[in-house]
Order: sequence, then structure tokens, then C-alpha cells
Amino acid sequence: MAIKRSSEQGKSKNQSKGEKKQRNELLQSNATAEESNSNEDSLRPHRLDDYIGQKELKAVLSIAITAAKQRGEAMDHLLLYGPPGLGKTTMSLILASEMGVQCKITAAPALERPRDITGLLVNLNPGDVLFIDEIHRLNRITEELLYPAMEDGRLDITVGKGQSAKTRSIPLVPFTLVGATTRVGSLTSPLRDRFGMIQRLQFYELDELTEIVLRTAQVLETEIVLEGAKEIAARSRGTPRIANRLLKRVRDYTQVKELGTITEDIAAEALELFQVDQMGLDWTDRLILNTMIDQFHGGPVGLEAVAAATGEDSLTIEDVYEPYLLQIGFLQRTPRGRMVTDKAMQHLGY
Repeated sequence: MAIKRSSEQGKSKNQSKGEKKQRNELLQSNATAEESNSNEDSLRPHRLDDYIGQKELKAVLSIAITAAKQRGEAMDHLLLYGPPGLGKTTMSLILASEMGVQCKITAAPALERPRDITGLLVNLNPGDVLFIDEIHRLNRITEELLYPAMEDGRLDITVGKGQSAKTRSIPLVPFTLVGATTRVGSLTSPLRDRFGMIQRLQFYELDELTEIVLRTAQVLETEIVLEGAKEIAARSRGTPRIANRLLKRVRDYTQVKELGTITEDIAAEALELFQVDQMGLDWTDRLILNTMIDQFHGGPVGLEAVAAATGEDSLTIEDVYEPYLLQIGFLQRTPRGRMVTDKAMQHLGY
């Protein structure tokens, strides 16, 4: 796809070989392990039509991609939010593939200094996708550099100090910023408002996860029956990343025990060994719930108190464990704190 580009923007690409080398190294160092891991990449769908689940999101993005391609423009900036493991990185790679451009992947904690983000921005080709994971963790300076880049297609750099300081503007090629976050409420309003599209990723249904497990098993050349795939999917917390991880562990178990094809019973045996129960709760989930019941009479109790009692980080509890426990009705949030539900107590045998 040809992206419109001004002659002035073309001039900004005339950098020294040393600068290009330095920035290419930066791009390489900022790439996530997921991007470079060929095994993980083989499990990812590469086209929107092959992406399982998230039907509403796919419909919205299909329109945006088609419209951008028809106009010969970069797609509008996109913010994806939701619990971890639902496919935010995969979706950014699919967007780039559908648009016929490259996807540069980084994470906010890696963008500590102004030159980190500027190196990425000036090395983008027309229409490229820049994916920033954990975008809510951007520092103030980096975030402010993104404002004119997203809104006006330019990079404002301050040269000098004090009264002699001057701002130099560097035009950028059109690009699409895809931000991913598990904490959309932590984004500042100026940053959030610069995204043309803000979309939430939902937990997956059982049939969708079953289809994902079957697809992954095929890629991994692992024999599995439908009921075995359903058993793994049912314990995957509505999350594709967990489904793929559990499948690999069950595959290991089946191989070592020389059991052949993964059946429902074999999957259940393996996952019980790995302390993943029928609802998908793992050891940490049960620790959180049991602690709330035994030490705080089921609540209400504050997040920090739960974190202190369990030894888990409060943000990890809130971002990784709570969303699923809330989703399945095992936990409630009230103005006075968190409460364990009767449904959870029955499941845990109280």
C-alpha cells in the first residue's frame, strides 16, 4: 500500500549512517521476546479472518483497515485495553500485515530517555505500526513527545538549555500507534484523547478457546481429541495465552507418560498435577481467596491488606488475578473493599 508522504518528510530521512545504525540497534533491543520467538510466532494468526474471537473488535478494525487502504493513508491510532493474554500484541501484528507494513514492537518501560522514542519514530517507514505495550507506564517526557507525533505528525525536540533553548520540529512519516494496557484508567486524558479508536478486548468463550487449542495442537503436531481440547479450554481462564501454555504442559505430560493422544481424562490428570482446577484457578488464586476467607472472614477487605497477607504484589493481584475472579463471580468489589462470594466458598469447600 502506498502511503502519501511529503517531500519535506523525505528530507528528514537523510540521516548519517551512524545515527541509523544506533537507531536500528535500539529497535532491535526494544523488540519483545514474543516478536523474535519463531515458535510463538507460529502460533499466532497472521490475518484478521484467521483471528479467533473478539468479533466486535474485528468488525470495527476491518472497516478501519479497508478505509485506510482505500485512501492510501495510515490507519488511525488505536488503544487496546483489557486483561493480559487476550491478544493485544497479536492484533497489532495482524494490523500491520493487513496494511502491508512493518510492526515495530516495544514496551513503555524500555522508553526511558527521549532518544529512545525519537529513535523509533524517525526510523518508521510510511504507514508502519508502532506497538507500545504497557503504555500506561510511559514517563512524562516520553508521553509529551508523543503528543505532536500522534496529532500533527511531527517530533518536537528541545535544543539547548535555559534562555537559549530552542524547539526544533522534525516531520514524521504517517504511522499508526497501537497502545496496549491493562490499566486504561491510568492513562492521562491528553494521551488517551489522541487515540482515534479505543477498544476493549473481552475474555474468550469456551468454544473459541477450544478452537484455539485445536489450532495450536495442529501447529505443534500434537494429537488431541475434541473433548481433550475442551477440557484444556475450560481451565484456561478465558485467555488464549493461558490455553496455549496449558496445552504445552499437557503435551509434556502425555509425552513423558507415553499416553499418545490427549483425551479429556489425560488433560484433566495433567492439569490437576499442575494445580489448575476445573474452574481454571491456580495456586495463587486459591491463596488469595482462602486468605480473604480465613483471615478476613470473606471481606470486605482492602487490596493492600490482601497483598500484605498473601505476599503478592497489589498491582499483580488487581491486573492478573482479579479480572477473572470477578468475571466468574468468585469476587465482588464494594465501596468498602473486596468480598468473596458464596459461589467461591462452595467451590473451595467452605
